[in-house]
Amino acid sequence: MSDNEKSKEHIIEITTELLREHNGDTAKITSRLIAERAGIGLGSVNYFFGSKEKLIAECVQRSINKMLMGFAPEIADFGEDDGLTDETRLISWARQTFDFLFDNQAISNISILSDMQNYLADSNSVYTQKGFAYAMRSGQYEESGKLLTFILVSAMQTAFLAKDIAKDILGYDLYSKVERDLFISDTVGMLLHGTKRGEEAADEM
Repeated sequence: MSDNEKSKEHIIEITTELLREHNGDTAKITSRLIAERAGIGLGSVNYFFGSKEKLIAECVQRSINKMLMGFAPEIADFGEDDGLTDETRLISWARQTFDFLFDNQAISNISILSDMQNYLADSNSVYTQKGFAYAMRSGQYEESGKLLTFILVSAMQTAFLAKDIAKDILGYDLYSKVERDLFISDTVGMLLHGTKRGEEAADEM
């Protein structure tokens, strides 16, 4: 790794730390603050990244990508039987993602709001949808997979943004890990099977 690459990585690491410290309030994270914390010249941020905004965008992108790569395997690995159904696998991955959002609220808030303002093919939201698509390996949802993952990711993002009032509007306390997991399993179940199965289960109780 060259000296320039090492410098860039160091700046990204410092900026990511500052994002967490300031709860994603980018107004408090100035180029001067980044430079002072990183021990670099003030002009280095623009030199390496073009602007503070582009630097922050890269920090958020990397954090999300790192999380997704933790459970989205390469297509070459799909031949290995993990013993899970598509539904169980999708629920597992979605729960991991939802936990990440709540464990990294500052970064997640920036990412979600940024995507909603400028939804692009290479955005974190689309990358997450593609990651979830890898969970459906049976071919059963080949035609509806893209729409299904789009709706799932959109529901998770909106619920995250509404986390403070989620209990009132959704019936789930999303600050509770147990209820977050239930929200995911209920949402995935409805997307894959509709509401009929849930209504039948309720009638049997």
